Amino acid sequence: MSTSTAETIADIVIPDTALVRDVTAYIRDTEDDLLYHHSRRVYLFGALHARRRGLRPDMELLYTGAMFHDIGLTDGYRDSQLRFEVDGANAARDFLLQRGIDEASAKLVWLGIALHTTPGVPEFLEPEVAGVIAGVETDVVGIGVDLLSAEQIAAVTAAHPRPDFKNRILQAFADGNLHRPASTFGNMNADVLAHYDPSYVRADFVEIIRNNSWPE
Repeated sequence: MSTSTAETIADIVIPDTALVRDVTAYIRDTEDDLLYHHSRRVYLFGALHARRRGLRPDMELLYTGAMFHDIGLTDGYRDSQLRFEVDGANAARDFLLQRGIDEASAKLVWLGIALHTTPGVPEFLEPEVAGVIAGVETDVVGIGVDLLSAEQIAAVTAAHPRPDFKNRILQAFADGNLHRPASTFGNMNADVLAHYDPSYVRADFVEIIRNNSWPE
């Protein structure tokens, strides 16, 4: 299908394909406005950073990774004990495989979502993986904002606004992880629980090593 009528934001095209339309409809029905608009910004910022770095991701796969990356925070996963990132990765992979996307492509999307809170690694992997964390880092932490133009940022945030985003996304992280505190060990969501759950006790890696069953 021609992308001539595709939506364009900050000179980034939202591919006008059946898969992208399915992803958009599914996420719009599953996530609230906060996560939906955040996920769209992640795609747009990730695509802008990929372009800046000379990377050429498959835009359908980048879009899918960006749109599914926080679905594990939603109500449907309140009984899961997996990392929320893995819940999202599994959901995206299943969604793609059910629509006839090949295993290798689905694995790229899986990796992009599973690693999106593990900085220092994904940027060295495939463009579809690197793009998701680049978008997340810009929208949540502010990393790379200064590498984008004021016009690009204004276009993205005009299309997908950020009202009280910092407080609201932190609350979403807390709500999505309070029931599975063990899953936050070794990742940044331990910091979230330390702020939002007075009863939370952070696991200590040093003490885990010192107190394990090995005699030496």
